[in-house]
Amino acid sequence: MKKKVLYIDMDNVLVDFESSFVHLSSQTLSEYEGRLDEVPNIFSMMQAMPDAIASFHSLSALFDTYLLSTAPWQNASAWSDKLNWVKQHLGEAANRRLILSHHKNLNVGHFLIDDRLKNGTDRFQGEHLHFGTDQFPDWASVLCYLRRNV
Repeated sequence: MKKKVLYIDMDNVLVDFESSFVHLSSQTLSEYEGRLDEVPNIFSMMQAMPDAIASFHSLSALFDTYLLSTAPWQNASAWSDKLNWVKQHLGEAANRRLILSHHKNLNVGHFLIDDRLKNGTDRFQGEHLHFGTDQFPDWASVLCYLRRNV
């Protein structure tokens, strides 16, 4: 039986974007205010969200799982930093499963876990699990739901 396709966003779903702020100087924080995703190498400084790594591995056993993320157009290091983060934190289970796109709606699948409605998430043809909301506040709630919908 063919597995259902699951996409997982990175920023603020798998990766804690704000965890990088402690590594930035006050000057950098000020200079890039309102556009911190453009700080060179900021994506290499981030930690995983609580329970994200274990959840990814659990879901990868049940679904045909891919990472579907957007990299800032004005930050060329973000593209390679995201790839390196995936290699370092997710290992072989995520090998060649990273998709970087500003048009998430073009990907065909059953589920998308994402914390925002931008970059095509609002037009995704499958089911959007809106991470960080009342319905899906954390990884435990996402796992519970998806295990019932394999």
